[in-house]
Amino acid sequence: MVTILMYHQVGTFGRVDAHRAVYCDSGAFRRQMAFLKAGRYNLLSLDEVYACVTGTKDIPPRAVHLSFDDGYADFAAIAHPLMRRWGFPSSVYMVAGLLGADAAWLPPEGLPSARLMSADALRRVDADGARVGSHTGSHRRLLRLDPADLQREVAGSRETLEAALNRPVLDFCYPYGDLDRAAVEAVRAAGYRLAFTCERNRACKGTDPLLLPRHAVSYGTSLLGLWWKLHVQKPGKPLSL
Repeated sequence: MVTILMYHQVGTFGRVDAHRAVYCDSGAFRRQMAFLKAGRYNLLSLDEVYACVTGTKDIPPRAVHLSFDDGYADFAAIAHPLMRRWGFPSSVYMVAGLLGADAAWLPPEGLPSARLMSADALRRVDADGARVGSHTGSHRRLLRLDPADLQREVAGSRETLEAALNRPVLDFCYPYGDLDRAAVEAVRAAGYRLAFTCERNRACKGTDPLLLPRHAVSYGTSLLGLWWKLHVQKPGKPLSL
């Protein structure tokens, strides 16, 4: 099986009582990467994840993929350099309509605002081992959108990122994990090959590549907690629509 880990912001934070899944302390992240390296985990690229779930590549033992939602500036400044130090591939899912702007959805949720990567930063990390995918155009909940807005968020964001990166963008991540059949079909129609959910499970051969599950790494995840997610935590039921 492939364990896909889900991160958001990586850095130094003040008091963290709520929304702990949004944050990962940079020191903890550094220790987690060292743990994966010392444990000889097989860190997979997105291409390898896709090959494994579609059956064109055997899943190696201790297979892990590192994914990052939203495209925060701290990904380029902190998380990506640490992963590159260990030679780890990763993927980052960018809110395409807010390149270089603040994460507008955070303050309404009671969280401090945070800067997102600029187009230049996005191009640098994409060329340096972190594959960029779409996290929609504005981070809206897809379940609340009419068909026209859904198409703009899903397909329009792909067009924006492709123009910024000058390459095809093939991968997607559902904001908040919100999805239904209409959202999945919009992702399929837009031409994406895989998409990440927030369902807690592991991916295996035959998992729908547009419904890939993940395990969230939060502020309080210790090394023991990370090991538990990788080896002990019982998978949930496969997501079905």
